[in-house]
Amino acid sequence: MRIVDIRETAIPLKSKLANSSFDFSEMTTSVVAVITDVIRNGRPVCGFAFNSTGRYACGAQMRARFIPRILAAAPDTLLDARGDNLDPEKILAVMLKREKAGAHSERSIAIGTIEVALWDAVAKIADKPLHAVLAERFNGGRIADGVFCYVGGGWYWPGQTIKDLQDEMRRHLDAGYRMVKMKVGGLPLEEDLRRLEAVLDVVGSGDRLAVDANAKFERDEALRYAKALAPFGLRWFEEPCDPLDYALFAELASVYAPPLATGENLYATQDVENLVRFGGWRAGTDIIQIDPPQAYGIVQYARTLAMLERHGWPRSALFPHGGNQMSLAIAAGFGLGGAESYPGVFGDFGGFADDARLTNGRLTLSDRPGIGFEGQTALYRIMRELAGL
Repeated sequence: MRIVDIRETAIPLKSKLANSSFDFSEMTTSVVAVITDVIRNGRPVCGFAFNSTGRYACGAQMRARFIPRILAAAPDTLLDARGDNLDPEKILAVMLKREKAGAHSERSIAIGTIEVALWDAVAKIADKPLHAVLAERFNGGRIADGVFCYVGGGWYWPGQTIKDLQDEMRRHLDAGYRMVKMKVGGLPLEEDLRRLEAVLDVVGSGDRLAVDANAKFERDEALRYAKALAPFGLRWFEEPCDPLDYALFAELASVYAPPLATGENLYATQDVENLVRFGGWRAGTDIIQIDPPQAYGIVQYARTLAMLERHGWPRSALFPHGGNQMSLAIAAGFGLGGAESYPGVFGDFGGFADDARLTNGRLTLSDRPGIGFEGQTALYRIMRELAGL
């Protein structure tokens, strides 16, 4: 058993949406195919992944360093103890050879995307859904049949009115979601509050609404928003400031009683540990939103989770960023608090399998082997072409 080839291609998202800090008009993502010599149904088993959304394609690092290191390794050194499947932990170690400590985002996204694609191949070779493989290895064999899922919306669309925003949120509720998230920070506070109150009129209560500032605010504005938002009792206030400003996070946590959230822009276990040690982060209250394909992948995610559990953090406080099949499988496999969804905003890369069903805020899980991209017709077409299937 061996890896025959690893391929990458960059695909534009072609999105006009914007958050408080930037628009997605130039955004790209890397799609990866890990091709093995295992044959099923007359075709080689291939693992697929993409580097989530919000970070640009990173194929240069893959082609220059990480893919050549894997392909140069002796095939039997990349297998598990039984020799009948790939071992992502060993392959992660190979990718990290000769890498200097620190500066994680320079490599964590490229490595993490390849690593998640490896897990897709591992689960397919085992002929099991990835969420089941992860549950067996990392969650005591507790295999979920569904996952709580909230919807991310409330973007700053060109020409959007308050009524447009309310209509969007009604569509999400009609689709079966029971919690929504909206953007703040792209307009003056007074206008954002009008938008928020309009959404609350639709969803009914603060615990069904989260807000996301996308790391927009400096200290004074972050504190001003925190003071204004606190009375609403929101589910969480996400990314109020720079993700590495632990002192400001601690100050906000001292004056803002409802939950805070961050983590999608943290790429290393040590960064997350610094957040919970120095950022005033409150176990049992606040939310951590690591995006595994952008943070070295699933093996490192398991290590980060183990670190958090040593600090007293429950798995229910973790909601992986991403809104895709990868984050859904990871949330289900590890038994996390839930997943997010971005329907209709990231082209072929948003959403889940075409036959996924959402009922009362819970998303069904596919029994397809691997991550389940094969159930997303448009996205799988891109992946299949990359692999030459």
